[in-house]
Amino acid sequence: MRIVVRFVVVLVLAGLGLAAGVAFLTPAAGAFLSANHTSHDRIAELEPLAQRSIVYARDGSILASLHAEQDRQPVRLARVPKHVVQAILDVEDYRFFHHGAVDVRSTLRALYANVHSGGIEQGGSTITQQLVKNTLLTSKRDAGRKLKEAILAIRLANHMSKRAILERYLNTVYFGNGAYGVQAAAERYFGKDVGTLTPGDAALLAGLIRNPAGYDPFVHANLARDRRDFALRRMVRLGDLTSDAARRYTLEALPSQPFHLLPTPQNYFVEEVKQQLLQDRRLGDTPTARYNAVFKGGLGIHTTLDPTYQRIAEEKVSTLLPDTHGRFTAALVSVDAHTGAVRALVGGPGFEQAKYDLATQGHRQAGSSFKMFTLVTALLDGHSPKDTISGQSPCRIPNPGGTPNPWRPTNFEGEAAGVISLTDATVKSVNCAYARLAVIIGVNQIADIAEQMGITTHLDRVPAMTLGASQSGVSPLQMASAYATLADDGVHHKPYFIESVVGPDHKTIVRARPEGDRVIPSQIARMTTSVLQQVVQRGTG
Repeated sequence: MRIVVRFVVVLVLAGLGLAAGVAFLTPAAGAFLSANHTSHDRIAELEPLAQRSIVYARDGSILASLHAEQDRQPVRLARVPKHVVQAILDVEDYRFFHHGAVDVRSTLRALYANVHSGGIEQGGSTITQQLVKNTLLTSKRDAGRKLKEAILAIRLANHMSKRAILERYLNTVYFGNGAYGVQAAAERYFGKDVGTLTPGDAALLAGLIRNPAGYDPFVHANLARDRRDFALRRMVRLGDLTSDAARRYTLEALPSQPFHLLPTPQNYFVEEVKQQLLQDRRLGDTPTARYNAVFKGGLGIHTTLDPTYQRIAEEKVSTLLPDTHGRFTAALVSVDAHTGAVRALVGGPGFEQAKYDLATQGHRQAGSSFKMFTLVTALLDGHSPKDTISGQSPCRIPNPGGTPNPWRPTNFEGEAAGVISLTDATVKSVNCAYARLAVIIGVNQIADIAEQMGITTHLDRVPAMTLGASQSGVSPLQMASAYATLADDGVHHKPYFIESVVGPDHKTIVRARPEGDRVIPSQIARMTTSVLQQVVQRGTG
């Protein structure tokens, strides 16, 4: 008798509180109620769902999946197999298509069970109410929340069709292990697309919704199996599965470990792409807006990386660099000379070991590879590769304003050299010859040419610059970009990583427009290339 009295009292109080429920609405819910809703078949009334962005290589293969705390890939209801829908409805709201936003029968049953137990044992929420709770309300379970939930569910049902609500729910609900929505859940638990889920798979997923952590098959296998079998029995009871089929599915093993079908962004190239997007104002005016676009916006990010070139680059770095037990490492970057597209990038020993990208962030002294800029400047100044210069070592070079003054470079292993042509000075990498040449043609002119060809860091405009000495240093990407200028006959293309970014609506947000600038005449580029080829053929190269 006491239980009945308690039930009646609670029921009366719930009725009295219903009128005041709107006063407790959250700001987001209040905004929802005051909005002007016109669509019955779309889900535009609710905030867009957070969904993963995908990074693609040049050939269309997937490089990485980018997402925040919610890993989700929305799918249309038509793509979800009927038995998956039925399994979830049978467990969560089997009368979904036959009642309104609130199922009074289920609510009273849950209310009675909760009064009888003295706590909250059953929810009694419909699919529509659960969608409201997951989208507009907190997860706190109390009488006030239930009132808000019911009011908002009724309003939502007045402006969305049953199918639209169900589709939104299937893409919103959390299945545990970081998987939001049925597509992510199919991938995480079974390593497959939602369209290939079996009724047994569907039963496991349906059972997870009530308590994803408690029924986690990777942690609580026995509980998960019992819950799956319960879902199968519900499907049989409600006529959505035969008894024989259900028995077969109860014999299936549970998944033992989560699947990760999409690669994680654990490599130098993807990290560079990510950082560039987070700074691209075309994706948003604020850092928060850009973060949400990249990690929650469902973008298709198409990059310049060529998987074949990348594999070769990684192999070369791995095989050519001797094992120094971590003392030395190497970086490699490959740039398409005709466009500036970065085709391959190795930033170090491995992103898991060292996230510092030597190829883009590692500014080091370029050494003798910087002599190319001095040679180009000399040729532009009217000198010929056949012109001669003293390579005598040691040499004393005026260095006003620099340290030391004078500067006293030496040739490699003290080589005397003597008077030699610019070609031979390059082939033999004669330091003193290039130090004297830098003074003759002017360090400012050399620095200007280096910047026009692709060097972006600050250069110390002193004679030692010709040997690559600079406090700021240069990155491998800058040097690759500069040398690519020679390969494209004197036209410089700014290096880029991203071809295009497409939104979930298939509209292009970002598109690369690789336009080159002629910075040196083609004849000068070809003369320089001819000299450098001899470095490889008969010199130090």
